[in-house]
Amino acid sequence: MFPNSILGRPPFTPNHQQHNNFFTLSPTVYSHQQLIDAQFNFQNADLSRAVSLQQLTYGNVSPIQTSASPLFRGRKRLSDEKNLPLDGKRQRFHSPHQEPTVVNQIVPLSGERRYSMPPLFHTHYVPDIVRCVPPFREIAFLEPREITLPEAKDKLSQQILELFETCQQQISDLKKKELCRTQLQREIQLLFPRMFPYFACPLESRLFLVGSSLNGFGTRSSDGDLCLVVKEEPVNQKTEARHILTLVHKHFCTRLSGYIERPQLIRAKVPIVKFRDKVSCVEFDLNVNNIVGIRNTFLLRTYAYLENRVRPLVLVIKKWASHHQINDASRGTLSSYSLVLMVLHYLQTLPEPILPSLQKIYPESFSPAIQLHLVHQAPCNVPPYLSKNESNLGDLLLGFLKYYATEFDWNSQMISVREAKAIPRPDGIEWRNKYICVEEPFDGTNTARAVHEKQKFDMIKDQFLKSWHRLKNKRDLNSILPVRAAVLKR
Repeated sequence: MFPNSILGRPPFTPNHQQHNNFFTLSPTVYSHQQLIDAQFNFQNADLSRAVSLQQLTYGNVSPIQTSASPLFRGRKRLSDEKNLPLDGKRQRFHSPHQEPTVVNQIVPLSGERRYSMPPLFHTHYVPDIVRCVPPFREIAFLEPREITLPEAKDKLSQQILELFETCQQQISDLKKKELCRTQLQREIQLLFPRMFPYFACPLESRLFLVGSSLNGFGTRSSDGDLCLVVKEEPVNQKTEARHILTLVHKHFCTRLSGYIERPQLIRAKVPIVKFRDKVSCVEFDLNVNNIVGIRNTFLLRTYAYLENRVRPLVLVIKKWASHHQINDASRGTLSSYSLVLMVLHYLQTLPEPILPSLQKIYPESFSPAIQLHLVHQAPCNVPPYLSKNESNLGDLLLGFLKYYATEFDWNSQMISVREAKAIPRPDGIEWRNKYICVEEPFDGTNTARAVHEKQKFDMIKDQFLKSWHRLKNKRDLNSILPVRAAVLKR
């Protein structure tokens, strides 16, 4: 993706891309090729100590030829190393004045594995990066569990299901975003000491894929959301975050201009850099230390796969809201995140609930105090939820529109997924005189604060009411959402 970077080459040959298991940790050392493959794949490598790769050949010739960059030139090989076969010689990652000779200092035994900020999609460990490079393993995009789609016995439910199957994000879409995230993280970590000298260590910086791309509610046209975590402590969004994003924006406009286009710094409450990756053609939003976005990504991901009607219902409602122009926080309407919370809240408040409050049932899995490198484990610890509610997708869509058109009290109630019910509005300044109140499950803020004009609020309510009447009368999805046009947008 970034071929001018020393970390952007060499490409893997097909046989390297098929590895799915660890290399066996044995008393023997890794070959040069294994080490290079591992270095290329390892996202948290100590980039300041990495050896620059100069040449690589495949086939029947020597597996690899390397030469250290001037910054890493060391002593000549010891005489007893010269007679070793090529694949038995060690690649050096240490200074020339301290070359380890014990194999286990380079490749730790299984009992010495250390976990530190594991990648979101990886299930293998992240060992001590100063002393070893882990073996290559292909990224595994695993869902929390196998889940079958619900049956559709009526026309409306069938339309919803067909729209979902056509428009839902594919594994290939997710891999494109993950590849861009991986490459950008390497670039940022490589430049970290120069760009952010006032933070302690380049390895503390980590780029997370968050939002709809990962929470289970993405479509084929969903943008990618990235969160750059530079330290565990909170970052002042008006000063520190803006300064960091200014430097990132400048870097995108200069060194990465061949691979990133239209970078734009948006000075919002949570500032972001918007850009487009030329390789994957995906639009991205990058923020700094918006930690709550990482936590709610995995909370929503758990809800998404808890019950098989949740994802199809959310997707069709997002498509409906987008078609009626009430799904754009930048224009004073509802964000996709607020819409998802509204759907989850509705499913929690049915006479026979389809969803529970995960934060009440599993407080240890969804605590705001859980360290970030453990957050991704939460979806795997929650079993499927068995609801007695057998409503089909068509009835649920109709009920969702009716609930917010006629039943929910916008003036005095707040939508709370955390409590699994509508609760009275708080009396704080953030909630006072707000048209729509949707509680963020972790930090308690209002996710619908963008709806600050009465005209936009009235437009939102009007669409709920009109769509409910149309759908109730015709029981045809096309009456509220042109299915063909929605499919073309994907």
